[in-house]
Amino acid sequence: MPRGNIAHGLTVLAGPTAVGKGTVSTYIRDHYPHVWLSVSATTRPPRPGEKEGVHYYFVSPERFDELVAAGEMLEWAVVHGRNRYGTLRSTVEQAVAEGRSVLLEIDLQGARQVREKMPEANFVFLSPPSWDEMVRRLVGRGTETALEQQRRLETAKLELAAESEFDHTVVNDDVQRAAAELVSLMGLAPSERT
Repeated sequence: MPRGNIAHGLTVLAGPTAVGKGTVSTYIRDHYPHVWLSVSATTRPPRPGEKEGVHYYFVSPERFDELVAAGEMLEWAVVHGRNRYGTLRSTVEQAVAEGRSVLLEIDLQGARQVREKMPEANFVFLSPPSWDEMVRRLVGRGTETALEQQRRLETAKLELAAESEFDHTVVNDDVQRAAAELVSLMGLAPSERT
């Protein structure tokens, strides 16, 4: 399939750290079976409960370099100055070829790369209800050290400033409501949402 055609049926979801991108995406995976949620590759180690091929493909830095060099990444980025994340082009192309509605949950850098390659894709910014709530979520999940939390909050300030680059904004004040709004923006018919 020509690479220029993969943007049809493609929605990109991005937003600041701790906004709940993973939570909203998981809700969509569990409640909207017609949406195909892309699984990213990453060089970071798994967090407790994360499973290979479900949450991420966990790869070594060397393997990630090989994938980038071979042009097998639709997008990729270094996140928080530390770990790399990327979307495998082949998995997205296959899902679109099968007629699936594809959702990429990625960071801001990755969203910008996809926009350069596929400006016709649908770009959705997931926003927190407030800065204080985002800080509470980041600290409350307890998966990062205090230093890492501070690094992520500095990054979040820059990410929030990019909201105007997106086609739509969804406020994540309630996971179920935010997921339903996102799926609606993906253009799915009501019968495809359950």
